[in-house]
Amino acid sequence: MGDRFNTVAGWALFAGIIALGGAIVSSKYFHDERPEKMGYAIEGVEAEGEGAASGPGLNTLLASADVAAGEKVFAKCAACHTVNQGGANGIGPNLYGTVGEPIGQGKGGFAFSDALKSKGGNWTFENLDHWLTSPREFAPGTKMTFAGLGNPADRANLIAWLNTQGSNLPLPAADAAPAAAEGGNAADNAANAAAPAENAANAAE
Repeated sequence: MGDRFNTVAGWALFAGIIALGGAIVSSKYFHDERPEKMGYAIEGVEAEGEGAASGPGLNTLLASADVAAGEKVFAKCAACHTVNQGGANGIGPNLYGTVGEPIGQGKGGFAFSDALKSKGGNWTFENLDHWLTSPREFAPGTKMTFAGLGNPADRANLIAWLNTQGSNLPLPAADAAPAAAEGGNAADNAANAAAPAENAANAAE
């Protein structure tokens, strides 16, 4: 009786081992890879990271910029830059009259990096916005160690304030509100209004 029990128990244990091994092997072959995008899209809800670029454009932000707030933002730059007329260069160049000037030129002989000197063009509002967002992205190899300003309103306020320091270029007008949707609705309304008349004409034929 004992030998028979041991034999049955041994077969049961062997079957369990075989089943466990089969499960492990099958999991290796049939394991689903983690999808790049988890879950399902829900209408009206943005996924993480989407919509980061939404919001008013640079022209709109400049048109309504707060110059006083821009002066406060400049406090982050004051350790390296002066901005008064005739001011000395520091770790960075004096910034008086910068808006509209050629990039990487002049400024009392300041030693600009080759990355900026070879950039070309002028310090337009758009170039300044790009530079202030990420100097290293705007001019790879720049000596500028500042990481950048992530807030678009802060950048616009700072640019507007810098513009008052010896440049005084006219600020752009705000971007026009998108009218495509309104135009489409107007066209649909006109088509709907014309439909009854067209149907009546067809019925009369």
